[in-house]
Amino acid sequence: MSAPANQPAAARTIGILGAGRVGTAVARQALKAGYGVRIATSRPAEEIALLVEIITPGAAAVGAAEAAAADIVVLAVPLHKYRTLQPGLLAGATVIDAMNYWAPIDGEIDDFEGSPRTSSEVIQSFLAGALLVKTLNHIGYHDLEAEGRDAAAAGRRALALAGDHDGAKAVVAAFIDRLGYDPLDAGPLRAGRAFQPGTEIFNGAHTLPELQEILATDRESALA
Repeated sequence: MSAPANQPAAARTIGILGAGRVGTAVARQALKAGYGVRIATSRPAEEIALLVEIITPGAAAVGAAEAAAADIVVLAVPLHKYRTLQPGLLAGATVIDAMNYWAPIDGEIDDFEGSPRTSSEVIQSFLAGALLVKTLNHIGYHDLEAEGRDAAAAGRRALALAGDHDGAKAVVAAFIDRLGYDPLDAGPLRAGRAFQPGTEIFNGAHTLPELQEILATDRESALA
């Protein structure tokens, strides 16, 4: 049965670009949640097949085009390599930006240093046709696998998301929920500034009411 015309279809497949710690943690959690998972890197699929089989059993090693054809695509490459992504493959795709610009750790990158835009706004500009949603960047990869809870669990951790496309945000919110976290729509893509490195949200774990309060305070401060 297809989804109603006014609602986005539920995602069934997750494509992950990047096989580092973040990408593989997302892959394992997505597999536990029942998704089909495809992983691609800059290397040919056959060169990463054994690695994928060992680290993320159940996921498929594929080329970038096949990963990009999944219902949701997760960007988990090192941020300084974002220009190796292929905008044409991601046009029209629901894409999660799980990357961070963190100069003290990764060094300064001219594209982001001193820019008035958030890192995700820079990525959206490069991937102009993608339906970009910022999330999964403010939870550690160990925590992602360890802290997921059923929807009815008390004290369930919440994760914020931001984006300019309501349909894509709805699809991603459902994905976050199935991973074991309460999703919270923080607003447009620029609102992702509230959970970039160095912020209260980035530096801690919060329940849904706590996250709502922090975001509300941030909005009030911005208007003051």
